[in-house]
Amino acid sequence: MARRSALSIRIVEGRNLPAKDITGSSDPYCIVKIDDEAIIRTATVWKTLSPFWGEEYELQLQPGFHSISIYVMDEDALSRDDIIGKVCITRDMLAEHPKGYSGWMSLSEVDPDEEVQGEIHLRVQVLGSQGSRRLRCSVLEARDLARKDRNGASDPFVRLRYNGKTQESTVVKKSCYPRWNETFEFELAEPAGEKLCVEVWDWDLVGRNDFLGKVSPKSFQYCWGPAQLHTQPSPAFPSQVVFSIQGLEAAGQEEGWFRLWPDKSKPTEHERRGSLGSLQLQVKLRDETVLPSHCYQPLVQLLCQEVKSGCQDGQVHLVTLLDETTTAECRQEVAISLVKLFLGQGLVKEFLDLLFELELAKPCEPNTLFRSNSLASKSMESFLKVTGMPYLHFVLGPTISRVFDEKKYVELDPGKVEIKDVGCSGLHRVQTEGEVIEQGRQHLQSYLGELLDAIVRSAPACPPLIRAAFRQLFQRVGERFPQHQAIQLVGNMEPAAGRAKETWLSPLLPALQQGTARMRDFITRLVGTEEDGGEEEGEGRPLGPPPAVVKEGLLLVHKTRGKGPLLAAAAGKKLHFCLTGEALGFGKSPSAERIGAIALGDILAAEKVEEKSFGSSHVMQVVYTAPGGQQETAYLQCKCVNELNQWLSALRKVCGNNPRVLRSYHPGVFRGDKWSCCHQRDRTGLGCDRTRHGVTLQDWSDPLDPTVEAQRLFHHLQGLRGTLREKYWELLEPEDAQNGPRGEVSLPSPADAALPEALSRLFAVLGELESCHRRAQPPEPPAPALLQLQT
Repeated sequence: MARRSALSIRIVEGRNLPAKDITGSSDPYCIVKIDDEAIIRTATVWKTLSPFWGEEYELQLQPGFHSISIYVMDEDALSRDDIIGKVCITRDMLAEHPKGYSGWMSLSEVDPDEEVQGEIHLRVQVLGSQGSRRLRCSVLEARDLARKDRNGASDPFVRLRYNGKTQESTVVKKSCYPRWNETFEFELAEPAGEKLCVEVWDWDLVGRNDFLGKVSPKSFQYCWGPAQLHTQPSPAFPSQVVFSIQGLEAAGQEEGWFRLWPDKSKPTEHERRGSLGSLQLQVKLRDETVLPSHCYQPLVQLLCQEVKSGCQDGQVHLVTLLDETTTAECRQEVAISLVKLFLGQGLVKEFLDLLFELELAKPCEPNTLFRSNSLASKSMESFLKVTGMPYLHFVLGPTISRVFDEKKYVELDPGKVEIKDVGCSGLHRVQTEGEVIEQGRQHLQSYLGELLDAIVRSAPACPPLIRAAFRQLFQRVGERFPQHQAIQLVGNMEPAAGRAKETWLSPLLPALQQGTARMRDFITRLVGTEEDGGEEEGEGRPLGPPPAVVKEGLLLVHKTRGKGPLLAAAAGKKLHFCLTGEALGFGKSPSAERIGAIALGDILAAEKVEEKSFGSSHVMQVVYTAPGGQQETAYLQCKCVNELNQWLSALRKVCGNNPRVLRSYHPGVFRGDKWSCCHQRDRTGLGCDRTRHGVTLQDWSDPLDPTVEAQRLFHHLQGLRGTLREKYWELLEPEDAQNGPRGEVSLPSPADAALPEALSRLFAVLGELESCHRRAQPPEPPAPALLQLQT
């Protein structure tokens, strides 16, 4: 059984952003942070205050994450990027929208005192007898504190306040993972109504100290009693921990990690929102408990039998019921799960063919086929995404890479053309508007021609499964509308391509008309192409090991004191790394002989490295076991935050089943005689931060996981039993009406009528899965005397 949190996020666009450049515009991009760790960076949209991104991602997160922060930045070439504003979404906010949140969110100002992060390890005890009791608080350590100094670290110390008295710990210099192991005692007030406040500060020699956070739940006072937890708003003490002396005495002591929070005595975020613009977002969180695969076999077998049986006259098919009872907002997700499930079972062609048959049985016109938000249209779309992405990368990738590498200026609209100087120094000549437009037309026509050539030539390379699905679709449409030529629809685009919506598009019309005719021929060839050697049932995405090459690219190897095969051979050099299902290999170039490799079974962790260690925030570490049995670490620098997280995700996925993976690691480096992160002198000691094996980015090349898809279908169907029953009788009535008048005969009420076998079996399977989930739930732990914020 596995518990996981899946986060889907789509950053659509921004509007009314403030101008940060002297030109009166901005160059905005977004950084997405999960619990203050940068995971995603969007593309930069140049010279606009209303950028459109349309980028979407899906992440697997640790179940205990707290918040998502999206920072809108302005990119600058000659200075540090400016912060425009941010949007913060807590886990509780997402829990209020189980179907996902979609809408505009206003940007708020970024306050340095609110940019806190990390956790602190405390132990609290009540000592002594009645009348002479003492409160003892042991400050042990902290991890992942905010970086407040220019050296990429902080100088943290802890301040404790209780009953009008204040005590402070020592200052740990240049560390975001300090270890204090100090104990503080206070005389316990009678009655015990005072509150212990624990704050973390960054010590500064010049200027005021920087606030690093305090131990407190956000905006609420939590009171632990001996038996239960009570929560209520506390405007007087919005950021304090209140604990029960009776409960603490009964427990003896309480120890745990506490998340640090900002000081909420300042104006709240919504009070500081100004004219910073807003973001349109679509965010959805799924907390999933995935049972062992054998638990889902009855559900999978039932769905497969329904697909194999096909359409039968006089019966309401289970797939029809699923289509009719699934709302538009979640139909896309259901379609993806069904497509992936049937791909894994080798029945995706039969599933799509069944959907085509059911869709064409509805009253429709040839020109409106599959344009609705039906399960058939969504399933076909999902099928093409899941199975066709490698083909798409192969066909379009070279041209898209060329567009980004050349960075040519292309603009045909005279109202948006920018006039620039050309020529070398001293010989500047201003281009005319006509020259700029003609240059842009040539570039655009070159790109379009190259794309069209690549697409037209790619028909034989199109995956056989996609070609087979298209042939099925055309055959079904031909049977339903024998007088209508489906290919003709593409041909009808030619007259439309001959009319330019804008006059400045006229120079492209000949190329567009020619392209439409070539696309019509391409679709004809695609549908008519037969497979060589026959097509195997179930051909599609692999279920087992990942493809031969999971990820590859150039990475810089940083020099360290290690003596492993990678470190000894390549320190300070850029090497080509290739991650496969067996090892992480490296060589001087893609075609050169491999210098060495690290077997996947020897990789113990793949994590980020503190920025101060190498002066870059894009360095990762691969901790592995060397041939001699000693533990070594390779430090590899990536180009950007996206490449860094892609490499980390790929390594974590292929090493996920390694039983020797580490639970903690050092985010710094061992220099001199100590670790740079926590100053620990034992090189082989336990790490000072927890590893993040479960944090990954979903990628189109990920292998299928039918168990997860079955769980998502179960979760969707779980609440639809009553709706499915009602929809069955509703769809059955028109069919009975076609058999003639019923006289005194009436249909039985849905409550006491016998259901068809497939629907009855489905309800029984759902009930058994619910029982499995109840048995798998762990017992609730007893309430501690002191609030422990889990991480």
